[in-house]
Amino acid sequence: MEYQYPIDIDWTTEEIVDVVKFFECIELAYEKGIEKDALMEQYKVFKKIVPGKAQEKNVCDEFEESSGYSTYRTIKKAKEAEAGAKIKMP
Repeated sequence: MEYQYPIDIDWTTEEIVDVVKFFECIELAYEKGIEKDALMEQYKVFKKIVPGKAQEKNVCDEFEESSGYSTYRTIKKAKEAEAGAKIKMP
């Protein structure tokens, strides 16, 4: 990993850990694949920390810019997948 995760200075340590876990799930989807349920569970936690669409877009765009991994496309694919499916991004 040659990049930094986007974090907000107003987040608690626990929230930062949860956001990093979410981005690690996105990385897994690209690198090895991840179970849909595990990804969506971490996305729910992420959305509790980043509930607004605008803030989510900013944080995710910052992550994509530094990593090359799209959270939007990954979550979209996961939402369209059947329960129990493995999400593997190209």
